[in-house]
Amino acid sequence: MEMITNVTEYEAIAKEKLPKMVYDYYASGAEDQWTLKENRNAFARILFRPRILVDVSRIDLTATILGFKVSMPIMIAPTAMQKMAHPEGELATARAASAAGTIMTLSSWATSSVEEVASTGPGIRFFQLYVFKDRNVVAQLVRRAERAGFKAIALTVDTPILGRREADIKNRFTLPPHLILKNFEGLDLGKLDKTSDSGLASYVAGQIDRSLNWKDIKWLQTITSLPILVKGVLTAEDTRIALKAGASGIIVSNHGARQLDYVPATITALEEVVTAAEGRIPVFLDGGVRRGTDVFKALALGAAGVFHTRIIVV
Repeated sequence: MEMITNVTEYEAIAKEKLPKMVYDYYASGAEDQWTLKENRNAFARILFRPRILVDVSRIDLTATILGFKVSMPIMIAPTAMQKMAHPEGELATARAASAAGTIMTLSSWATSSVEEVASTGPGIRFFQLYVFKDRNVVAQLVRRAERAGFKAIALTVDTPILGRREADIKNRFTLPPHLILKNFEGLDLGKLDKTSDSGLASYVAGQIDRSLNWKDIKWLQTITSLPILVKGVLTAEDTRIALKAGASGIIVSNHGARQLDYVPATITALEEVVTAAEGRIPVFLDGGVRRGTDVFKALALGAAGVFHTRIIVV
């Protein structure tokens, strides 16, 4: 581990250490995985025009995100089921984010609850929300996150059904038996069991509300005072609708290329979203970010910050 020099090198270690089903779940994208590759390739096509002889003796990386000052404009995106990778899972991620002075976003499908994450100590945390068919469950979960001190809701809007992740289908992906989706413990929401397909796809088909639409942002605003970020926007058209719906921010995201293949890389879509937002709300980006130069490119194209996706704890 002491020889690691960049984030990408962790992937080889993860592949060596993790069970195949778990590694494939974290690492793979949808269908042909074209967008998975494009999320990286698109960054590589953006070049710098460096200027010289500028005083850079004092560099300030701090940023203000929804009113919260953080050490850098790099935050942690939601990644589900982190205890598949390490027994500490989301708890370790929460402590690391706090120590780094930045924001962690907890997945609805975490293997640690909002209360458990809050118990790790102080820190700025957002909660990523999937909307279930049972809206009482959704309301309860949002209120729990608010009580636990979470500061924003990241509403994922690109998952009416789960993307066709062929690695998960081949592996018949399921949550290991010693783990549960901790935020739903004790609720009658079915189980993420092994099936003849992807167990997660079957679970989503049975539980996620496909009727979710723009009006539901207004509904969420009636059950929480937390700002709502719309996660999964890739077009100017949807940006303008999000503004009218009262979103507090946008996360340009293609779900880590795990939903609909052959959509643009997020860095490709960023500029049109920023232009459509007209500075009225902050625009963030996730997907494909691996180096500081990627962060710089996103900021130069108008992002207020980036969320680093698929944190793998090994």
